[in-house]
Amino acid sequence: MTDTTRYRIEHTSHYRYQSPARGSVMALCLQPQRDEQQQLPSFNLLVEPAATLSHERDSFGNCYHYFSIHRRHHEVKIIMRAEVTLQPPPPLPASRKTATWQAVQRWRNSFAHWDFMQPSVLTATSATLTAFMQDNDIAPTGDPLSSLQQLNTKLFACLQYLPGSTSVESSIEHILATRQGVCQDYTHVMLAIARTWGIPSRYVSGYLYTTGQAHEQVVSNATHAWVECLLPTLGWVGFDPTNCSNRDARHIRIAIGRDYRDVPPTRGTRQGGGNTHLDVTVKVQKL
Repeated sequence: MTDTTRYRIEHTSHYRYQSPARGSVMALCLQPQRDEQQQLPSFNLLVEPAATLSHERDSFGNCYHYFSIHRRHHEVKIIMRAEVTLQPPPPLPASRKTATWQAVQRWRNSFAHWDFMQPSVLTATSATLTAFMQDNDIAPTGDPLSSLQQLNTKLFACLQYLPGSTSVESSIEHILATRQGVCQDYTHVMLAIARTWGIPSRYVSGYLYTTGQAHEQVVSNATHAWVECLLPTLGWVGFDPTNCSNRDARHIRIAIGRDYRDVPPTRGTRQGGGNTHLDVTVKVQKL
């Protein structure tokens, strides 16, 4: 029987306003997904000041929660608590036959995965990206799986993980110019390259349970992002270029999209409030 790992997660977002806000409306993308490998035994959202939550699913199947506050307030605190059980993905073969490139190319004429094959705002192709690929000898090889594994390794080697070096709106040109970024930047670069190869590829937001090993580059109190690519006979395969690994039983999935803009944990608008200070803390505990 496949080993199952259980995690307890607490994710707190605390917004503080310079002056009283007269009203707030927010959307939350914080509920971990349920699928064949990941189950959600418990999930709870708490909003302060108290607000009524509604929820719906977007076109990618992600669960969004919404709330509004129609009274004066100086701060908003959002606390998500969940327990998740994970089974490790099935082991990957060393490579696939070169014929699978033919199967990948046939997807170019289909609308089934169109959203994950086209450049998005944060995964746009450019002369800078092309030069980066040429300078680092990044090109498809004998089969799609081996090509993606090599790309995963190349990005880990070429880029430096440096918190604070980019923002959520940073372009690919910025990270390639500085060779510095965080998990969402690594993910955007890999998405852009994989899509130029005709491979349907999607952005995954979530959490990573860190074990303290030297190669782990993601801080333990933050959200995480990685890539999933669709491969013939294998389905969606996860790649984590930030940590030079594949998705495993430490990767807890929240949502999927074309890039970060589709799945920010929190976003919204308000009346008044002046400048905003946001504190985010994430705790992932293995049970």
